[in-house]
Amino acid sequence: MTGDDDPRRPDPDARNVLEAGCDRCPALVESRTRISWGNGPLDADVVVVGEAPGAGDPDAEAWRGGNHSGLAYTARHSGRRIRETMAAVGYGDRTYYTNAVKCFPADESGASNREPTSEELATCRTHLLAELEQVEPAVVVATGKHATASLLTVEGESVDGFVDSVLDPVDCRTLGRPVLPLLHPSYRDVWLARLGYDLDEYRAELGATLDRLVG
Repeated sequence: MTGDDDPRRPDPDARNVLEAGCDRCPALVESRTRISWGNGPLDADVVVVGEAPGAGDPDAEAWRGGNHSGLAYTARHSGRRIRETMAAVGYGDRTYYTNAVKCFPADESGASNREPTSEELATCRTHLLAELEQVEPAVVVATGKHATASLLTVEGESVDGFVDSVLDPVDCRTLGRPVLPLLHPSYRDVWLARLGYDLDEYRAELGATLDRLVG
């Protein structure tokens, strides 16, 4: 297991390119630097899904973010944290990482990210569903409210009281596997106390839940 300061980074050539140069969403083509493709073993037990890549830091030595690395969940804060978390619960080499939207959705300033539109989410969902069909994980871990909402849309369901749904698997028949909502790694510390966990307890519950779902 690696520590918080040095979680395992994906190989720069490990991106799972589904549609090179995808230009389906003009606004995202305009704002992105690179498409942030999924990465990880194609026979993974778990697929971790985020909302979309952030702006990232092009000057960072290693953790530049998917907008610059071309690899989902490689941001200095969120990418390092979720990868360290999955390693801590025994799934470091058994997890594939991706986003509901593969391109950085810039806000008006261009320096930060906005929420992807429903049209962008729907358009990119074909990529996400293709990844799930390709990897065939036992469970999908959705990090944060928006990633969870995008996945549950496939089931015709909505997210109410997201924090209370964390670590409570949702049976998704259309996806053919459960969706497990998880706190977004960037906001984990803010919400842990509300859930009644410290970090070790949270990880233990995550690990136990994954072990039960993966079987």
